[in-house]
Amino acid sequence: MSTRTTPPFRADHVGSFLRPAYLLQARDQAAKGEITREQLREVEDRAIAEVVKMQQDVGLQSITDGEFRRTYFHIDFLQQLGGVQTEEPVTIRKPDGSEELAPPVMRVTGKVRHVKDIQRADFEYLKGQVAAGRTPKVTIPSPTMLHFRGGRAGISREAYPELEPAFYDDVAKAYGEELQSLYDAGCRYVQLDDTNMAYLCDEKMREAARQRGDDPNELPHRYAKFINKVVAHKPEGMTLAMHLCRGNFKSTFAAQGNYEPVAEALLAEMHLDAYFMEYDDDRSGDFRPLRYLPKGKVVVLGLVTTKFGEMESKDELKRRIDEAARHAPLEQLCLSPQCGFSSTVHGNKIAVDAQKAKLALIVETAQEVWGAV
Repeated sequence: MSTRTTPPFRADHVGSFLRPAYLLQARDQAAKGEITREQLREVEDRAIAEVVKMQQDVGLQSITDGEFRRTYFHIDFLQQLGGVQTEEPVTIRKPDGSEELAPPVMRVTGKVRHVKDIQRADFEYLKGQVAAGRTPKVTIPSPTMLHFRGGRAGISREAYPELEPAFYDDVAKAYGEELQSLYDAGCRYVQLDDTNMAYLCDEKMREAARQRGDDPNELPHRYAKFINKVVAHKPEGMTLAMHLCRGNFKSTFAAQGNYEPVAEALLAEMHLDAYFMEYDDDRSGDFRPLRYLPKGKVVVLGLVTTKFGEMESKDELKRRIDEAARHAPLEQLCLSPQCGFSSTVHGNKIAVDAQKAKLALIVETAQEVWGAV
């Protein structure tokens, strides 16, 4: 098979990377007022230049800024939309000593609107660091995040007496304006990070949705229509992908379950170009849901875990790709880690060397399976 000339690529990745210690130190100094925001940005610039080089050195075609300017993968973006208020999530220590991140409180307090370019300046710096022939990628949270956490109760009835169609239309328009801003800056590859479709595979999460007054069987189809409203605003020539995340705070997870409850809505009904699907362990079930994948779309198999440093074997990865190819054509499949290495600033419990080694493994495996990356 030949190299994919448009993203996603045979060897791809979700986007976030472990923050270097000097960047964490600078963030702490900025929070205390010991350095200015401009000085912090200079440190971020240095760290991003280094992580771009790392990605290029291991042979990746898609390049991100590692989300090095963010604290959380979702809050930093969503709180910059007009009409949205967010609160910092809290870390909960469980009886066994492990930690989990309580879901952040997100409220729609007014009409949702795009009041400024959110990612453009960050993208322009990233683009300037990426070598010719590579593709800079921007990751942003999925618009479904503004509904799923709080449901109807989290959205102002004064601003939106009815959700249909005004709320969904306003959010889609705001996202469309951000996508156009990125496109105008030269961006051609954007990924929506979505926990909610994956959470709707988990019975505990489905029950929580029922308690909020939503039907977990209906939500995937409603979200498909919601995402399609965003896609309708997508500039021509831009690849729009979705990553399904089951939780990734300090190597923990929040949800589990086979993709079957959402597969048809996700793969067949959403007008997206590609999907990054977690498949690093048995929490995700089997590959049968891939049977809904239509021609023209791509699934990136997240077979390599970012939660732990133990290396997967190349033979095992090839065996699992073969299994997936029984349900979707091999030419419509790619390979990646199951998630980012640092969805929040805290990072997963994995070494920097293991992070790089896992990316190199993905590139080598993709070359041997597809003959290209």
